[in-house]
Amino acid sequence: MWKRDVDYEKARQKMVDVQIAGRGIKDSRVLRAMRKVPRHLFVEESLRGQAYEDHPLPIGEKQTISQPYIVALMTEALRLKGSEKVLELGTGSGYQTAILAELCDRVYTIERIPALLYRAKETLDKLGYKNIEYRVGDGTLGWPEEAPFDGIIVTAAAPKVPQPLVDQLAMGARFVIPVGDRITQDLLLIERVPEGIRKTSLGGVRFVDLIGKWGWQE
Repeated sequence: MWKRDVDYEKARQKMVDVQIAGRGIKDSRVLRAMRKVPRHLFVEESLRGQAYEDHPLPIGEKQTISQPYIVALMTEALRLKGSEKVLELGTGSGYQTAILAELCDRVYTIERIPALLYRAKETLDKLGYKNIEYRVGDGTLGWPEEAPFDGIIVTAAAPKVPQPLVDQLAMGARFVIPVGDRITQDLLLIERVPEGIRKTSLGGVRFVDLIGKWGWQE
């Protein structure tokens, strides 16, 4: 554990250089956002010394903040340019939400655990983000009244791809979700193209369960 006077800025730059750019993430906008967002503010104070290390961390309610590289990988896969409307399932700590808010026009984020959403919103409000809409509920149903979305990102693992989310994808939009059993999953990139739906594997991952009508049951 580092000392309380840890240089978070220096640690954040090292995180990006070694864990993210060093592992092949090339999108300059994603790298810039990861250099900017203070990840340590999204975990409890006792864990802040580990905030820039290469692993997930607990955030309470049996949930985690994802490994920095995985956040970058999933974000880069969306290919955001700045004008998009993005749906996030699983607000969690709010860190991924902040990264998205740096990169697109509007973020719609859904969290099923009220305590996590309120804590994340408090942090995001303090950091000055104004382009985020929040909802407590079943994320597997999406946010139909705001569809279609230019990007969808799911930060929990599903046994299968939730059909409502596929239905809420705009033409040309990209959707990233871990799919598999409760131990290991495949990170899928789903794209809506003129020919239909195209799926690509981005590799093996391990996430907490996506709970909901189109996910795992509690």
